[in-house]
Amino acid sequence: MQAGRILIQCVALAALTFPAAAAPDEEQLGKAAGYPVGTRGSWFYDESVRVGSFSNLDGLLPHYTLNKAASPLPLPKAPSEPRIEYRFENQTCQLDDFLAHQRVTGLLVIRDGEILVERYQYDRTQTNRFVSHSMAKSLVSLAVGMALAEGKIGSLDDLVSKYVPKLAGSPYGDTSIRNLLRMSSGVQFREVYDGNDDLTRFSVLRNRQGSIEALQAFRVREAEQGARFRYASSETVALAVLIRAVTGATLSEYLAERLWQPMGAEADATWVRTSDGLEVGSGSFNAILRDYGRLGILLANDGAAGTKQVVPKDYLLDATDWHRQSDAFAPKRATSYFGYGYQFWIFPGEKRRFALLGVYGQSIFVDPELKLVMVITAAAKNASVAKESLSRERDAVWRGVIRRYGSWD
Repeated sequence: MQAGRILIQCVALAALTFPAAAAPDEEQLGKAAGYPVGTRGSWFYDESVRVGSFSNLDGLLPHYTLNKAASPLPLPKAPSEPRIEYRFENQTCQLDDFLAHQRVTGLLVIRDGEILVERYQYDRTQTNRFVSHSMAKSLVSLAVGMALAEGKIGSLDDLVSKYVPKLAGSPYGDTSIRNLLRMSSGVQFREVYDGNDDLTRFSVLRNRQGSIEALQAFRVREAEQGARFRYASSETVALAVLIRAVTGATLSEYLAERLWQPMGAEADATWVRTSDGLEVGSGSFNAILRDYGRLGILLANDGAAGTKQVVPKDYLLDATDWHRQSDAFAPKRATSYFGYGYQFWIFPGEKRRFALLGVYGQSIFVDPELKLVMVITAAAKNASVAKESLSRERDAVWRGVIRRYGSWD
């Protein structure tokens, strides 16, 4: 009995004496320097400032603020964290393994509005605002759906130039809103995040001359619009320009009143703006992990917050159900795995499951039937996480979460 008590005391002492397991590559990511924030030129590419920059971007760049709700949506925590297992590389793993393998800054799992899992690494906390990267594209889509429901947009089959005359005669202006939502303008645009692609050219033009001028600079339509999916952030920027034109407000103003506050955000969010006063649109939205979770809850509830329909339900179904897409945008057709809706990624399988995704690992996964939401913020090695194991392991974790409460088909 005495030996047992000594052993327990030793284990307790060890837990107090020795630090928690190190997060992956923490020294490469700037631990010794306190996870510094980079500069305007380094924050996106330099991994030594990636953690600090991705959780403090609005301290580095000019931005708009989306004010929090007067009465935040409660997010109670489950009494204990459930055991979630998943299969990866022929091994049975748990969430601790995922965090040990991948550069995850925040992990949140919610079911029926209750937090099951909330974890942070790299000295991040629940007060940090994490950059969305391209998860922001889905917010632009929601703004389009709201503007459509309000009659500010007549039809998704209208050309953008109907509302933005300055784009008339240009390929993006002569593309329908629906085809921009599906990233199927057919305009030639190469986006590979190497600093030498069309995205870089577009961003430089946008900062120097403005969003309209940057969109006008891309003149080659290499495929018929609506015929194929081809990822291009410029298409989301065209939608952001459209929203400013039809609402007369910034995206931040428009969505703060119609989305951020009605869904019950507990903290202000921010959206980095460009030199011409528009939000980046295609990225650079910033919010705390729990508010990304609240956004996921809203989407899992088909756009409803209590008795209020915040996001038009039929639009959201069009945006996130692959059965409502033409064949070119179905899972394993649009890409080798995901399908693509209206700025949302759609999982294969008969059940409706979808995701908001951003480079370097940012993710919100949603299962409306099971009312499950998984949020991941990260500082991966590569902008495209398909180049490393994060993409595959993240999917495996999501399947493990699904199987804990239902089935995957």
